[in-house]
Amino acid sequence: MARKQAEIADRLRRMRWWRDARFGMFVHWGLYSQMGRHEWVMNRERIPRREYERYAATWKPQPRPMRQWARLARQAGMKYMVLTTKHHEGFCLWDSQATDYNAARCGPGRDLVREYVEACREFDLKIGLYYSLMDWHHPDGARCAADVAARRRFCAYTQTLVRELLTNYGRIDILWYDVPWPLKTPALWESAKMNAMVRRLQPHIIINNRSQLPEDFDTPEEQVAPQPAQDGRGWEACMTYNGSWGYMPSAIDWRSNREVLEMLRTCTAYDGNLLLNVGPKADGTVPEEARWRLSALGRWIDTHAEALYGPVTRVDTTQVEWMPTGSWSLKDAGCTAYFWCRHWPGNGELVLGGIRSKIRHIANVTRGLPVAFTQSGARTVLTGLPRRCPDPLAGVTIFKLVCDGKFRQVLGPGCVVLRDRARRS
Repeated sequence: MARKQAEIADRLRRMRWWRDARFGMFVHWGLYSQMGRHEWVMNRERIPRREYERYAATWKPQPRPMRQWARLARQAGMKYMVLTTKHHEGFCLWDSQATDYNAARCGPGRDLVREYVEACREFDLKIGLYYSLMDWHHPDGARCAADVAARRRFCAYTQTLVRELLTNYGRIDILWYDVPWPLKTPALWESAKMNAMVRRLQPHIIINNRSQLPEDFDTPEEQVAPQPAQDGRGWEACMTYNGSWGYMPSAIDWRSNREVLEMLRTCTAYDGNLLLNVGPKADGTVPEEARWRLSALGRWIDTHAEALYGPVTRVDTTQVEWMPTGSWSLKDAGCTAYFWCRHWPGNGELVLGGIRSKIRHIANVTRGLPVAFTQSGARTVLTGLPRRCPDPLAGVTIFKLVCDGKFRQVLGPGCVVLRDRARRS
């Protein structure tokens, strides 16, 4: 029991910055970026390995495009980045000694991971490295499932690459594994051994759950699905911006900033993080659609930062109710409630029903101004509001409610008036 408690305490210590950060940028960039047909193009189009290898020679990124990514991430209010150092295609973006199939010895002619790490440090972003366990290029990448000798070779190769990533670049904050195919158990992957090595090299690091071991945090993909709070572990929703992880110009269904903000609110309310993906072009430039969206998003976040960053109080669904006009997040042991108003009432007032806590103060975070209100029985009425939503960027504004005690809202499906009449009769 004491050992378990020590592990939880250590995890909470290592993850403190991550929980406060709330928002990060995922970057999918590799040989597939040249084709612009999704990062799974090699698999989906059944491109032979030798034919696909030609793209390693033709890839010629601009000098240090990662500075653009890092600058954009900071402007967007993101606090960390995660780069695909090796995606499923098997091409390594660093100067590996274990394979010539890497950026330093092929077309780019340089260590792209080093440039990325330097850009993160320049813009004060925490550094995450993604590593795909699945490998379509390595000859043992598939046969390891049925051949013991191949499995041993492939595990040794995998551990060598992971060791390089965690040795060559100084402090790394996140190791983000992906797709443990084709081996079906962590024992076959030797995941415990590999992750123990990682923690010896980087004792402060946090590791996700995709090496088939729980480690530090869960990673629901393409769904903002809050995970249970247990043993100090976290959760992070990893989401595409337009339906494709890699650069794909035909993927034009970009998420609106309103949608991204609702994802951020859900993550904030349930003490999780959002990792939003950007797929740069082959030369490393970020698509214009992502740039202008992230720029506007960053301006919104800069205004509403207090509701987003830092320690939050995980929402208990028994203490808040749904509202047609918006949703809640909590801080300060539940004594401060933030109402994220997505549907502006437009009649000069906002009514919040069922609040049982005594409210001391309400402010409009968007405008930076106090709000007049009356709290009578089951109705709290915010008055003197402008006719138009004060947020021009996404039509989402936040009200801060400071309460005497823990915030609690009780409504339920019944009507208070009808119940009162039924009691009198």
